Amino acid sequence: METLKRTKIKALLGREPGGEVLAKGWVRTKRGNKQVKFIALNDGSTINNIQVVADMERFDEELVKRITTGASLAVRGELTSSIGSGQAVEIQAREIEVFGDCDPMRYPLQKKDTSLEYLRTVAHLRPRTNTFGAILRIRHAMAFAIHQFFNDKGFVYLHTPLITESDAEGAGDMFQVTTLDLKDIPLDKKGNVDFSKDFFGKKTSLTVSGQLEGELGATAVGEIYTFGPTFRAENSNTPRHLAEFWMIEPEMAFYDIEDNMELAEEFVKYLVQYALDHCMDDLRFLNDKYDNGLIERLHSVLGIAFERVTYTRAVEILEKAVAEGVPFEFPVHWGTDFQSEHERYLVEKYFGKPVILTDFPKDIKAFYMKQNEDGRTVRGMDVLFPKIGEIIGGSEREASLEKLEGRIAELGMSRKNLEWYIDTRRFGSVPHSGFGLGFERLLLFVTGMANIRDVIPFPRTPKNAEF
Repeated sequence: METLKRTKIKALLGREPGGEVLAKGWVRTKRGNKQVKFIALNDGSTINNIQVVADMERFDEELVKRITTGASLAVRGELTSSIGSGQAVEIQAREIEVFGDCDPMRYPLQKKDTSLEYLRTVAHLRPRTNTFGAILRIRHAMAFAIHQFFNDKGFVYLHTPLITESDAEGAGDMFQVTTLDLKDIPLDKKGNVDFSKDFFGKKTSLTVSGQLEGELGATAVGEIYTFGPTFRAENSNTPRHLAEFWMIEPEMAFYDIEDNMELAEEFVKYLVQYALDHCMDDLRFLNDKYDNGLIERLHSVLGIAFERVTYTRAVEILEKAVAEGVPFEFPVHWGTDFQSEHERYLVEKYFGKPVILTDFPKDIKAFYMKQNEDGRTVRGMDVLFPKIGEIIGGSEREASLEKLEGRIAELGMSRKNLEWYIDTRRFGSVPHSGFGLGFERLLLFVTGMANIRDVIPFPRTPKNAEF
């Protein structure tokens, strides 16, 4: 059988009938009678199966018994026109080899629909389902498109560290990295942990963002982007939070807030268009099974200009909505951080399209955002999408040494771990901007899935680090 080269099922389904072919994959279903068996075979290259027709006069009954849901096969035969509905071609099998048996009584993935909650408990097998095969292919396509977008624009892909001493967000919810013996932790004279005895000689953690290091790259080569895992030890079990997630963070020298907004809008539209152009079979499946408005919603963000609204104007809109009886769970007034319900109201109910919020109160934003002349607000920007809420957060960065130092002092932050960052404002400071796109947030929008645990292969959440 191996003298014939294997062809992926995606390619076979696009071929004209005729010729001998070799396909390999896993059995989705088997049906038929004593004379003929129909086997749906899938190799992960496409959401679609190819039908294998096995004439029982040709095959041993014991072999056919081994062809169960989940078993892996090699099938050699003639690619012929299919008389059944749903596919143009099928394989008339001449030889079948079973690579791996699958006990149908013990296999966790049965033919019937299985809940997403259950599938999270068998995350080592759920990629074999149609749903997660589609999600993994879309995830790959989006990752490729991200690199292609920035490469075509001349950005440099910068690898920023996963282990860091600095807390870029100032939130403090970080996973500590240590090689200290937890049964015998060394203490200093004051009774505190003596991190000088640790591997790096200081307290270190897993990064929550590559932004600060990204700014170093931008002030050297002009335009960079990072794309890698980030970590947050926030004890949150909502459908929108993970402890380990991926971030895309471009940083651009000589960009002001307007340039930043234009790039962010162009970027997300590019990704959505790429998904529509390259993942339509998978999108149709997800649209039909989980979210019948998915494809329409993807199209809805293209061909329109995102609405640009100041935070202050957005507060006025939301306060008016409250006065008119809109039942928000969380209160809203100037100075509060918007919740998802507020963001979605602005996008879905009021404007009917994606929104870019700007000019936030400085007290609810990070220390590095450029301060406006009013002394109350900063040049931040959040891109809000339907169904998701915030999908991008960014800002023009504070380029003034004096203002940056003043803000650090105002917040009572330690400068010890930030002198290297402050140096970029001492030596050739320039206007610069950047933003972060949560990769899984993007995938929630593109796939229509409702829970962020279902768009990453192996979710990490509180009390869950299996697989």
